[in-house]
Amino acid sequence: MKISIIGAGIGGLASACLLAAKGHHVEVFEKNETVGGKMNLVEADGFRFDTGPSLLTMPFVLEQLFEECGSKLSDYLELVPLSPLCRYFYQDGTVFDNYDNRAATLKEIKAIAPEDSVAYTAFLEYSESLYLKTSNAFIFNPLYELQDFKELDLLSFFGIDAFSTVSKRVDSYFKSPYLRKFFKRFTTYNGSSPFQAPATLNVIPHVELNQGGYYVKGGLYTIAESLFDLAKSLDVQFHFGADVEEVVIKDRQAGGVRLANNDVFNAHLVISNSDATETIVQLLPACCTPSRKKEKAKDIEPSCSGFVLMLGIDKSYEQLRHHNIFFTEDYKQEFQQIFRKKVMPDDPTIYVANTSFSDPDHAPDGGSNLFILVNAPYLSENYNWSENDKEYGDKVIRCLEKRGLENLSDHIQFRKSITPVDFYEKYRSNKGSIYGTSSNNKFSAFVRPRNKSRDIDGLYFVGGSTHPGGGIPLVVQSAFNALKLIERHETDF
Repeated sequence: MKISIIGAGIGGLASACLLAAKGHHVEVFEKNETVGGKMNLVEADGFRFDTGPSLLTMPFVLEQLFEECGSKLSDYLELVPLSPLCRYFYQDGTVFDNYDNRAATLKEIKAIAPEDSVAYTAFLEYSESLYLKTSNAFIFNPLYELQDFKELDLLSFFGIDAFSTVSKRVDSYFKSPYLRKFFKRFTTYNGSSPFQAPATLNVIPHVELNQGGYYVKGGLYTIAESLFDLAKSLDVQFHFGADVEEVVIKDRQAGGVRLANNDVFNAHLVISNSDATETIVQLLPACCTPSRKKEKAKDIEPSCSGFVLMLGIDKSYEQLRHHNIFFTEDYKQEFQQIFRKKVMPDDPTIYVANTSFSDPDHAPDGGSNLFILVNAPYLSENYNWSENDKEYGDKVIRCLEKRGLENLSDHIQFRKSITPVDFYEKYRSNKGSIYGTSSNNKFSAFVRPRNKSRDIDGLYFVGGSTHPGGGIPLVVQSAFNALKLIERHETDF
């Protein structure tokens, strides 16, 4: 069977590998010149920056992918546990190191918030219970048709805490403002607000703190490179600089892709790793897609976006670890500005990845590669990036200088920013979002675009904008979901 895949992001690469391993002829069409999608790389002046995900969780999903393709993950990647997982800086000068070793973290908690020591263990047990109730029913399940919903146990459904919010549930466990902020920040892993997202998302701490979070030696982009190498070993064909203009459809059956230069490539199936909303609104012929369907796709709330600042500096700061977070004073106001007012926060929480801490060759001798991320609203008329890019970057640098990175501006050797406009123009993500579809809805597990079109036969969707969600393991799982549905619905497969 001949299969066309739109986009060489992680979802597209995973799909290509799985399908090629089953003997199918797979072609991938990527509008850019490199693989990885939003998981990408910038190298300049001796500095190296991963521009996408910075932490790998649930590595067993990747391991399964490589095994299905006749290979071993360990032959391609070296996973490195981090100690600490992350260092947190609070406005009052308090510093908190978090570990996946519970005893080590409890020692830290006893120093800053002893009243919450018991609650920390109780919360992680609650988080684990959410995972046990949701993983098979919601994550490792395509949730496409009636037979998939048989996995849902009604008692489990009411036990996944979908009717409270992340913030309210966290506040019910913890007294300390330190632990409250700490646990609310996990919701940002999929671009949602802890003040709107269902408490079900409190499952995320279990994935990192109980199961473990990892760095990949050499940088996270090596994941994309390894999937590319695996795909090529399986004879997948790649077309770069190949901007897909339209999915070819005949008699409500996907039959290939047409590029911007009008070249047409025929196929039996099409898998889109492009943003699901963009695919439905921009790539499907008007005659084949009901206008109500396109309007519904437009109404899907994207996740937040991000403002990225990459700074190559000629010194290292001893207080920084591999992952670092500088918390805002008023977390609620920050999310109100991002999701309600759709403007950049006045006092942002700032994430700093410093991979040179673990990989010294990511910066010249004695230097550091600081990848700085601030959550940003998705694109709207409320904020003009062409006017604010440089100014907001300067603001972030001043904030970090006030928070202890003294004279940071004097040590900058390389500077580059990425705005929500860049995310949209380069990756066609819905309104410049980073994490696909937001989860600011108690029924978010059910409203994400499915991995198979209900209107067009032979059209499938993968990636962070689809079920089950954003982040490396869930995006890879979307490829497994698509494969399951292909095997179920394509009689010639």
